[in-house]
Amino acid sequence: MSKDTTTRASHLLQQVLATGRPDATLRSTPDTVLWGYIAANLAPALTVKPGAVVEIEALSHQGLTTQQDPEKFFAGYGISAGEVLPDAKTVFSGVKRPKGASVHILTGPIYIEGAEAGDTLEVRVLDIKFRVPYGVNNTGPGKGVLPKLLKEPSAKLIRIDLERRVALFSDDIEIPLNPFMGIMAVSPPTSLGMVSSTPPGAWGGNMDLKFLGIGSSLYLPVFNKGAQFFTGDGHAVQGDGEVDGGAIEISLAPTLQFVLHKGKRIKLPRVETATDYLLTGLSVDLNEATRMALQETVDFLQAEKDMTAADAYALSSLAVDLGIGEAVDIVNLVYAKIPKKIFRTSSPFWTTSTER
Repeated sequence: MSKDTTTRASHLLQQVLATGRPDATLRSTPDTVLWGYIAANLAPALTVKPGAVVEIEALSHQGLTTQQDPEKFFAGYGISAGEVLPDAKTVFSGVKRPKGASVHILTGPIYIEGAEAGDTLEVRVLDIKFRVPYGVNNTGPGKGVLPKLLKEPSAKLIRIDLERRVALFSDDIEIPLNPFMGIMAVSPPTSLGMVSSTPPGAWGGNMDLKFLGIGSSLYLPVFNKGAQFFTGDGHAVQGDGEVDGGAIEISLAPTLQFVLHKGKRIKLPRVETATDYLLTGLSVDLNEATRMALQETVDFLQAEKDMTAADAYALSSLAVDLGIGEAVDIVNLVYAKIPKKIFRTSSPFWTTSTER
């Protein structure tokens, strides 16, 4: 995360939280979380106006997907009962996973008043707090890009030094933190019914995109009334691709601002930071995901920068970087990153107006 991005987010956070609190706080309780799926038109966990700032408790699934009580699971890694979040215990005992659902625990849905199909929801990441000073990287046979590499399950608990902002991977390795939410989503089209939280889609979901940290904006196409936003799957840090099937999975509390763009249609999720535009492609076929990301880039440059298709294609070859954001959750995510510094003039990002 760049210094400019952090400064911009901090400045806006100070503005919108001038009263000392967000507009609303959504706790993670058995009544406000879903386990392993996303669906449209569920009863709202919270309803807010466009521009509202919401602090959301998100709970990691690590320690809850075994048959053990989470206290017993974490005790095996030296975590005391007092370090285990109370909501981990209540969700473990009070929430059931439907048949066919995945592992992630999602908080929501949050309805945004006035949102409807054909709009775009911008989710501004103002802040992300750590709820615990430890996380888990969990892998093993059948997981990740190299599913045959390991013969036994491997769950590694990793302590977090919050003061120094590093993950303590080992005595010799410290990884700078870059917290972000692995899942941010609106509800999918009703024709899809209940969808697993594992594969990402046009609605967002399990994108595991490390650029969605503090100071970023995620743009999602709206499919249903109220947009119906969910988040979960907190990550302390992760490399592109999430290659062993996991990040440092951790419980986080993001503070998000919901900005509604009426009548603005997009096909797939987009990301903006202080330094870059990112366009995405999503497909089970990596080559197809790459083509989609590039087509999204050409379309963006034509619409937003008034370029011809030929110039947009040429610029993409000269100045745009492709990366694999997600390589392990059925649907691959490829991103195309356009550096803002190549444009002599650029539209303002996160202006001083809070748009509340």
